[in-house]
Amino acid sequence: MSNAIISGIASYQPEDILDNQMLSEMVDTNDEWITTRVGVKQRRILREEGKGSGYMGQLAVKKLLQETGTDPQDIDLLICATSNPDYRFPSTASVIIHQANLNNAYGYDIQAACAGFIVSMQAANAYIKSGLYKKIIVVCAEKMSSMTDYRDRSTCPLFGDAAAAVLVEPSDDLSLGVIDAEFHVNGEGLPHLLMKAGGSVKPATVETVQNREHYIYQEGRAVYKHAVSDMLSSSLNVMKRNNLDNDLIDWFVPHQANLRIIEAVGDRLKMPHEKVLINIQKTGNTSAASIPLCLDEFKYKLHKGDKILMTAFGAGFTWGAMYLTWAINPK
Repeated sequence: MSNAIISGIASYQPEDILDNQMLSEMVDTNDEWITTRVGVKQRRILREEGKGSGYMGQLAVKKLLQETGTDPQDIDLLICATSNPDYRFPSTASVIIHQANLNNAYGYDIQAACAGFIVSMQAANAYIKSGLYKKIIVVCAEKMSSMTDYRDRSTCPLFGDAAAAVLVEPSDDLSLGVIDAEFHVNGEGLPHLLMKAGGSVKPATVETVQNREHYIYQEGRAVYKHAVSDMLSSSLNVMKRNNLDNDLIDWFVPHQANLRIIEAVGDRLKMPHEKVLINIQKTGNTSAASIPLCLDEFKYKLHKGDKILMTAFGAGFTWGAMYLTWAINPK
């Protein structure tokens, strides 16, 4: 049996920057308020008309293929994690596969909100271990600005747009790749974090648009409480099962939800600050894309054999943690 390793990583962020000063001209907020509460200084926004998550995803995938020297025809499967699909149907995976010329690949979307990357990695891990597929791309593509209400000062400072992709392949070295993970879902989180309208329960009407129900709705206190508790517990469970302590873990990569949440989880784990990878200041919360985007930014620090603990929490509520060993040396 083989382990599933990340053999390549790439990302894409739009050029347009929306910083806190610009945001303060759109809504009643200011840089100090945003920085102290969520830790974001700027975020990237995809402004081009007619371009969505799939556009960013295919650019990340093309960059991944180029940097790894992979023939697009060799890709067996593409899993796209997104909460911002280009369309209700077809899948955004099918859009990316077409635009990236992955002519032999099957693909589908996973909707696990901000936990989408580690959930998709677990799926890729299962395919690799079974031998069903050999070359898998996990791409996380999130045009968060498409469902951000820029009249809502409590949520609009949080989110940014981005995509990131990894190549997942088998390795006979069982010390590398995905070692362990656990995931949970609790539907009681529904009323605390959702888009109220636009689905089959509440289809779009003039009233839902006028009531601004097609944007992110979040009850911040409830989400903070559950995010900290659940990311902490799942991380501790994975650490315990694998006899890991803070000395053995090289890097802790939490979902970049909110700097206060990241710091709260890291502090409760007693994780040394220098081991916690953080880039939310420059990116905002990019949902499923946040962990691979962070890994890509700091890949120059990551060495083959580094033990990495990742954790994420999102709508549902959906959460979990994953332990993997890095398989790439920095260039």
